[in-house]
Amino acid sequence: MPLVFTLAFRNLFHDRLRFIATVIGIVFSIVLVTVQMGLYLGFGRMVTTMIDHASADLWIMPQGTKCFEDPSLLDTRERYRALSIDGVAEAIPVVIGFADWRIPGGATTPVFVIGSDLRAGGLQPWNLVEGRVEALSTPNAVAIDRSYFDRLGVSGTGLGATAEIRQQLVRVAAVTDGIRSFTTTPFVFMDVDRARAHTGVPSGKATYVLVRLNPDTDRASVRRQLLSNISDVEVLTTAEFRERSRSFWLFSTGAGAALFAGALLGVIVGTVIVAQTLYSSTKEHLNEFATLRAIGSSRRYIYKVIVWQALLSAVIGFSLAALIGEIIVGATAATALPIVITPGLMAGLFLLTVVMCVGSAIAAIVQVTRVDPAIVFTR
Repeated sequence: MPLVFTLAFRNLFHDRLRFIATVIGIVFSIVLVTVQMGLYLGFGRMVTTMIDHASADLWIMPQGTKCFEDPSLLDTRERYRALSIDGVAEAIPVVIGFADWRIPGGATTPVFVIGSDLRAGGLQPWNLVEGRVEALSTPNAVAIDRSYFDRLGVSGTGLGATAEIRQQLVRVAAVTDGIRSFTTTPFVFMDVDRARAHTGVPSGKATYVLVRLNPDTDRASVRRQLLSNISDVEVLTTAEFRERSRSFWLFSTGAGAALFAGALLGVIVGTVIVAQTLYSSTKEHLNEFATLRAIGSSRRYIYKVIVWQALLSAVIGFSLAALIGEIIVGATAATALPIVITPGLMAGLFLLTVVMCVGSAIAAIVQVTRVDPAIVFTR
């Protein structure tokens, strides 16, 4: 084992209480950053879950639509104009809107209705655990997620449960698992015509038209023709609409800024704690560093010792923080807003930990640069 590493290791573990305080500071900082960034990623996925699962190459929507939940309407005659363009295989209307779900006992709760042409697909429920999508074509049939059973007054498997939406009977014909809303408002899937009736959307209106293209069709060309043939609409790709919705919820609402502020606070706290600990440790060992200088060690060698101390702190602190992060991910997996940690995020957090700890070592290095080897002979 290199001597520089041995010196760093012994300096670091000489005062165990101080070392524990350093590790706690690093763990607290990285766990806080992990949670904040994990919430950011989880929130970003939750706000685009419907867009991600819609089978569409292009989205036709009213001008100014900010996100998927924006209930603006367009005329479904635009659908036939879209179908007249070469390369367009299908144009599927989608209706969304809020409504009240009334259980037989009389209690009500708000729900978010999503209606699509079930024969053409478009935006259908996924992760089905009970029933089939085809069952939604039967009268009054809807699909709900089992995570909202308590909210919706549903018991057992859910199949066959009844309720009312806008004083019209609905019956649960399919049940999904894991389709949760970041607003905590339950999603209710149904046929597009039934969705209009339950949300009060006039016949001949829709919120979106999902466009599917034939294979090998030039999407950019079709998009230009759609914009040319249809007025007062926007035509976005799935990626563009996903980014617009994510940007709206994360930045226009301030949610993203709050998460980043929490992450920045964690970095600052961790950096200050590590810097203070390394500085105090170095100051207590000034005589030892002066001895090394007196026997011929270069400043660069001593700097390596301090940097190795920082790297050891980073590795130990990050390992514990990563373990806690995995526990938190498992604990929040079934919640309304799960924390998401990707391999890329973990790599970035490790790099952040190293930079934070090595950067904190600068204060200690500055202290060592001022040490006079002659103090060894005054002891």
